[in-house]
Amino acid sequence: MNERKWPSCATCSIRNKACQEEQGSGPDFCPTLHQKEVIEEAIREYQKEEIREFARSASIQEAECYAHRHIKPYNILYPVKSRVQEVCEFAKKMGYQRLGIAFCDGLRSEAKSLSEILRAQGFDVVSAVCKVGCTPKEVLGLEENQKIAIGEFESMCSPISQAAILNEADTDFNILVGLCVGHDSLFLKYSSSFCTVLVAKDRVLGHNPAAALHSTGSYYAKLLKPGIDPNTSEGADLEK
Repeated sequence: MNERKWPSCATCSIRNKACQEEQGSGPDFCPTLHQKEVIEEAIREYQKEEIREFARSASIQEAECYAHRHIKPYNILYPVKSRVQEVCEFAKKMGYQRLGIAFCDGLRSEAKSLSEILRAQGFDVVSAVCKVGCTPKEVLGLEENQKIAIGEFESMCSPISQAAILNEADTDFNILVGLCVGHDSLFLKYSSSFCTVLVAKDRVLGHNPAAALHSTGSYYAKLLKPGIDPNTSEGADLEK
């Protein structure tokens, strides 16, 4: 029996792709060509009224982020809207009134600015910081050397509490601002409402994680080396 070829769309080098052109082609791992039943089942979800309207509005919002689409041939993408503007416009398209912000305490300033923008755009805003509840990290079974502030009280990030608070407020749509890796996952799992990510935390790259992807041929080439220890940097030398 041949080993199954799992989808690897990220490595596809086909020029006329089956996922984008009706007469396109694809490699042997192409899910568009080889997982039609899975895709057909997924497409049926769009027949649910709430899902269909959400997806429809999202597609309209996507198109409206580009100017001069009426000019043919349309060969050059001309983006004109920031993601903050997109969030506001999409929420209005959906008829949302109460928006939730789940933010990291390290991005309190950004969360405040976002809150002001949303209110200026006519939305009700509810926000919850990651440290809400002041729950000690020991609740998670952390040892002292696993804290940031070793030997001191440290409040844990509680994305489940953030989700519960926004759920209690019956928010229509929740916006994530800088939640840590893993914490964002828990928030998304426990939120009762649809969510979007406005800011993805990256402490080193000014919350622009794509910069590391753009630099794998130079400054971040170390990420392509198996077994690299990300801690072998300036911080590791402090103890010497």
